[in-house]
Amino acid sequence: MKLSKYIILSLFNLFIFSITNAQIESNKGNNVHIEIYVNATLGNDSNNGDKGSPLKSLGEAAKKVNTLNGKGSINVILSEGLYALNETADFNPKNWNFSETSRLIITAEILPNDARWEPAKMPIIVSAMPFKIEKNNKNEIIGGSNYGILIQSSHTTIQGLRILGEPVHEIPKEGVLIRNYPIVWEGKDLYDLVVTQCLFLGNKFALPNHLGILANGTALDVNHCVFYGVKDAVVMWNRKSENSQLHHNLFLNMYGAAVWTWSTSNDFKFYNNVASNVNVFWVLDKDEKESFTIKNSLLVGYNSFVNKGGGPQDFGTISKANKINFGQNFKMLKSGKLNIIEDQTNKKFLHIKDGTLGSEFGAGLFK
Repeated sequence: MKLSKYIILSLFNLFIFSITNAQIESNKGNNVHIEIYVNATLGNDSNNGDKGSPLKSLGEAAKKVNTLNGKGSINVILSEGLYALNETADFNPKNWNFSETSRLIITAEILPNDARWEPAKMPIIVSAMPFKIEKNNKNEIIGGSNYGILIQSSHTTIQGLRILGEPVHEIPKEGVLIRNYPIVWEGKDLYDLVVTQCLFLGNKFALPNHLGILANGTALDVNHCVFYGVKDAVVMWNRKSENSQLHHNLFLNMYGAAVWTWSTSNDFKFYNNVASNVNVFWVLDKDEKESFTIKNSLLVGYNSFVNKGGGPQDFGTISKANKINFGQNFKMLKSGKLNIIEDQTNKKFLHIKDGTLGSEFGAGLFK
């Protein structure tokens, strides 16, 4: 019997679908590697997420990850383009086991150290979702908040993304604060989050980026990121954060604080970072329980060096300067500025110009 081209094609698609399902089912017993592709321009959320059939949204990629069963690594690979989040991209794969070497990786297709990379190739993440309204015990509205990318898993890496805030009026009236949290790491007993080679951008009036990374877990590693014009860069909160570190980051023109160590143990490492024109450099917990050491870093231009306490509405009060120890090669200048490259066609856009103050610390997107 001669089969028509239509029947042959249908049988072929069924065969491929069966293999794909069999591969997913076999994940339950094997350490596998899965790649899910996302393309904001060419993708479609009804696609299967293969390289030739990419999804369109990061939220749909998260839903796909959350349905998987097994163990091994999962890479969510984003092409260049604009990804507007109309809902939280909630990565919560309850039936998947990751490890230090087999991770959940949310990454740009082309990374800064690639010869093909240029600033315009970074996938752009911007929040455009409703805010959860918050009220006090008098039923008065005191603010609203939302999460952009929510990570509820250990052993996760986020790499190579340009992450914006949300176009909103941040302070609509006295005592009310509307805020977007682009990356939130929250859950029970979380361990090992790496955020690397990401560019966090914000504007206090047009596109407020309230807090780049809000982390509730241990073994946080933020490295080779640039925070430009955001309010707060990194807050470690709510759970004792041991074995954590910030290194090779650039903090520029921030109207909040560079780092909050509310729940951080004194083994926290801070090195090869450069901060310039920041309102508050460092915020401790209100009881000032821990001391920290800064090494091989530079601070140029700030209003307050170290504060304690604080919250979404404020930055606390002046702290004891002796809670921050000056390690080897830490430089601090009360006023001044850095020579920052503002040419958008330059590969080192928003980096310190080579050979000028601060460039010797290697802070920025390039490893």
